[in-house]
Amino acid sequence: MIRTIGIVSLSSGILGEDFVSYELKIGVQRLESMGLRVKFLPHALKGIDYVKAHPERRAADLLEAFRDPEIDMVLCAIGGDDTYRLLPYLFDNNELQSAVCDKVFLGFSDTTVNHFMLLKAGLRTFYGQSFLADICEPGEEMPPYSRRYFEELIFTGRIREIKPSDVWYEERESFGPEQAGVPLVSHPDRGFLLLQGSPVFSGRIFGGCIDTIHDFFNGERYADMPALCEKYGLFPPAEAWKDHILLLESSEEKMSPEKYRRALTYLKEAGVFSAVSGVLVGKPMDETYEAEYLRELQRVIGDPALPVVCNLNIGHAQPKCIIPFETEAEVDAVNGWIRFGN
Repeated sequence: MIRTIGIVSLSSGILGEDFVSYELKIGVQRLESMGLRVKFLPHALKGIDYVKAHPERRAADLLEAFRDPEIDMVLCAIGGDDTYRLLPYLFDNNELQSAVCDKVFLGFSDTTVNHFMLLKAGLRTFYGQSFLADICEPGEEMPPYSRRYFEELIFTGRIREIKPSDVWYEERESFGPEQAGVPLVSHPDRGFLLLQGSPVFSGRIFGGCIDTIHDFFNGERYADMPALCEKYGLFPPAEAWKDHILLLESSEEKMSPEKYRRALTYLKEAGVFSAVSGVLVGKPMDETYEAEYLRELQRVIGDPALPVVCNLNIGHAQPKCIIPFETEAEVDAVNGWIRFGN
C-alpha cells in the first residue's frame, strides 16, 4: 500500500512553471482523493531554466526520494530530453547503488534513461505514466483505463494483468486552463495486434521510448549522450537481453519512418532482436505513421518467427496502462492479455 508519493523532475522542469499550475492543482487533488500524501522533492518545482541548468540537483532529488523513509513511491513529474546528464552524479561514486531501496518508481518517455539507470542499480521499476501527463490530465477525471492501473499500483504495489483499452484518445491541441474539464476526443480501439510470430510468448519486459533509445546511439540531439551512456555501461549487452521481451513506444515528436528505421537498426546492431523472445509496441499518438512503423519493424527485424505484438496502450498515447519491468510476463495476443508473475 502506497501512502506517500515523492514527485521528482528528472528531465524537464515544466512542473514549476505558472502556466501548468492549474494542472498541478488538479493532480494533487486527485492524489489526495485517493488517500495519498504528496511530497515534492526540493528542486521539482524550480522551473524549466533552473532544472535544465542543474542536473546535479535533479540527481540529488532522486537520491533523496529513495533515502526518505516516508516516501513509498517515486513518481516522475514528466519526461523531457536530457536526464542522461544525471549519470555522473549517480554513478561516479556509486551514489545510486547506495541509495536505492525497494520502492515503486514510475515514469515514461525520457525517463526511459532513468529506468536503465535503476536496472543497473538492481531495482525493478514500472513504466507507462507520469504525474503531469496522466494524474494531472485536464479532463474531469483521469481516463478510466489509466486510473485503473494507477490505482492497482498504489493499492497493491504491483500490476497483475494488462488488457487492451476499448478506446483511444486524440492528443489535446492545447493544454491551457481553458481545457479544464474538457473531455478527450475518443475513438474505438482494436486491441492487441499480432504483427508476426507466435501469439503466445514469455519473458521479462524491458525497454521504453524508442526516441530516447535512439539517442543512446545517436548524438544528433545531444552530442555527448552516446559517449556518456557507453562510459557508464547504460545499455545492456546483447546477452543480457536473453529471456526478455523488448518494449518500444514512440513519443509526441512522431518521428519519421526513416528515423524509426534508424532506431530499430541500432537495436538490431546491438544484438537485441537476436536475443529477445518477443517485442511489444505501443500505439503511436493519433495513430500517426502506424502502418509505416509496422513495415519498418518487419523489415529491420528480418525474422518473421520473432513475435511482435503492437497497439498496446502504453507510453505517450492516451489512455495508458502500467508495465512492470523485469517481472516475468506471459503474452497472449489471441486472448488479449499480458499476465505478470511475482
